[in-house]
Amino acid sequence: MTLSRADADLLARQGLDALRRGDGPAARGAFERILADAPDAPRPWFALAQACRLMADAAGETRALDALLKAEPRHLAGLLLMGDRKRGDGDDRAAITFYRAALNQAGVMREVPAALHPLLRQAESHCAEASARFADHLTRAVGSGVSPRVAESVDLLLGRRQLYLQQPTMFYFAGLPQRPFYDRREFDWAEALEAATPAIREELTAASAGAGFRPYVEGSGDRPRPNNPLLDDPSWSALYLWRGGEIVADNARNFPRTMAALADLPIPRVAGRSPMALFSRLTPGTHIQPHHGLLNTRLICHLPIVVPDGCALRVGAETHVWREGQLVIFDDSFEHEAWNRGSGTRTVLLFEIWRPEISADERAELTQLFEAIDSYGPAMVDQG
Repeated sequence: MTLSRADADLLARQGLDALRRGDGPAARGAFERILADAPDAPRPWFALAQACRLMADAAGETRALDALLKAEPRHLAGLLLMGDRKRGDGDDRAAITFYRAALNQAGVMREVPAALHPLLRQAESHCAEASARFADHLTRAVGSGVSPRVAESVDLLLGRRQLYLQQPTMFYFAGLPQRPFYDRREFDWAEALEAATPAIREELTAASAGAGFRPYVEGSGDRPRPNNPLLDDPSWSALYLWRGGEIVADNARNFPRTMAALADLPIPRVAGRSPMALFSRLTPGTHIQPHHGLLNTRLICHLPIVVPDGCALRVGAETHVWREGQLVIFDDSFEHEAWNRGSGTRTVLLFEIWRPEISADERAELTQLFEAIDSYGPAMVDQG
């Protein structure tokens, strides 16, 4: 017999009263009657799941919750209850997926019912505990002697490490490996450049203190001013030897051995854009905020000249501490930042080189492309 809407509403209230009394069979009977005989009434799947839980009927609870979440995939209480159900069934992985879905849903809701706050905290706690158990399981399974790439991938899987990818702000060249840092031993010219560090330091010391240095980030009258906290701030300053593809003669004449050391390196030569080479200074307490460079076709090289304690560079998920005379080579199209938490000024010789994976023909084509881009208007100033 089909129930009227009024009869269905009365039966629903009776079922809820039975739930509050802890009478699972009576509540279940009421809700199942509504489902069978009142097709136009709201579907009491969540209440039926609660009744089945009172009766310790795991299968019935699961069926009711399945039906609920099929109709309302983001039902917050239903997601939490299903997480509990899967946890009770011993299925940690399924429980985590429902708990995380519930936590994500709570995060976008304007207001979460206060009665669900303790359940959400329990969900967070269980996710953390289950993640720790999963990490222990994987560690036991793969051991500690795995390759660095496998170890990094496991850390990504477990959320121990954030995934960073190349995100240049102007031009992305497809097909290049995602490598934040390069080993200086991969470059046959690196040893000779490092050997020139004492001579470069002598030239830097001989130059007048601060002479030729200017803020690294500067505004331009014909462009919007960069949204950078170090704009026009000498805390991060540069002394250019090459800029925009031209020698800065007033500076370069004081650094003949430095210019000679740079002469034969695989530095891009793009009219109006490169070579680019400079001394970069960072005073104590200065922090270069996370940012991305313009291109992924180049690598940035730092030859550390003066490096006090407390200075470091982060590229992607890796942090590197500069050591005087040891080249650091990195892809600045990854998010990167640098800081000086020491008591002295850090100075590195900074220049760019072609990515080694780019062929000679591709370099020529890219040079033509970049020059065409810049010929459309004044070249972009790289604040990376």
